[in-house]
Amino acid sequence: MPAHRRPRQRLLGGNTARTAFTIALAGAAGAAGLDGTGHAEPQRTPAQAQAKVNRLYEEAEVATERYNGARERAGEARERLEDLRDEAARRTEELNSSREKLGSMAAAQYREGGIDPAVRLALSDDPDAYLDGAAFAERMGSRQASDVASARTQLREIEQLRGAAHIELSRLASRQAAMERHKRTINGKLGEARRLLARLPEGERARLDAAGGAGRASRSGATARDLGPLPAAPSTAQAPNPRAAAALSYAYGKLGSPYVWGATGPDAFDCSGLAQAAYRAAGVSLPRTTYAQIGAGQRVARSQLLPGDLVFFYSGVSHVGIYAGNGQMVHAPRPGAPVRVAPVDEMPFAGATRVV
Repeated sequence: MPAHRRPRQRLLGGNTARTAFTIALAGAAGAAGLDGTGHAEPQRTPAQAQAKVNRLYEEAEVATERYNGARERAGEARERLEDLRDEAARRTEELNSSREKLGSMAAAQYREGGIDPAVRLALSDDPDAYLDGAAFAERMGSRQASDVASARTQLREIEQLRGAAHIELSRLASRQAAMERHKRTINGKLGEARRLLARLPEGERARLDAAGGAGRASRSGATARDLGPLPAAPSTAQAPNPRAAAALSYAYGKLGSPYVWGATGPDAFDCSGLAQAAYRAAGVSLPRTTYAQIGAGQRVARSQLLPGDLVFFYSGVSHVGIYAGNGQMVHAPRPGAPVRVAPVDEMPFAGATRVV
């Protein structure tokens, strides 16, 4: 056998194979709970189930805001890519025109070339006219050299544009991959929450849903308990500016609209999508995500809240609502819970911003 050939691996045989199989089976049995004891998930109390569901929804909302951010950046990358491609196409047309011009000049030179200038001068019937023509040709040569240099510059610029477009295309692919990752996370969290809720009695499910956010009857007919004094129409008299008042009025007009993660209206929203749409209707362009929205205005203390202010929740600033006065807000809570009015103290308060 040649020295460079790898030795053949020895097959397990007889007692060795049986021993290995027995060990593997024992390990699998222990891992899967085949020893007869089992490792089923313990039954949760309603309070524990509510805490778990709330945590899953919070984690899903974090993933939703990351998805929104990735989608926004993917859109920006797509726009830059299209701009680069358009600019490259325009520069290519200019280069093609320059090449056609240079080709025509080269063809003319070929037709007139091959004769020494001194001979052409000697044979010319009008030496003065020839000398004038030669000077013009020299100037044309300088122009041609300039045209060649310009074409070379155009070619380099086109290659740079194509390189930038390739980089932008890679960024777009990366953003889209991030969107898919966050999408899988969202669906996984929401699926787990649904499975947990499905194991509860119907009455407990209804109670947990009511605890997920307060409000009045929605346009879709859904109702939840009224947790405080709230006017039938938005109280915008104390709003800090007309834009805040208009944004709050828009949000009130969307009560009952379904929560759909990634949605920015006009018929469905996630939490930051509702805030963005409300202020867009008021003529203000807000960033897409809660992480950016909290920095889009003047920070205000909770004690100084006015109608129309944006209120944020959780340590990761992953949820936002629009303050409505009387300690309440309008927000899009979560899947299955439509846009509604709820108390600000329903979730851990993280901060507030006044859009100016």
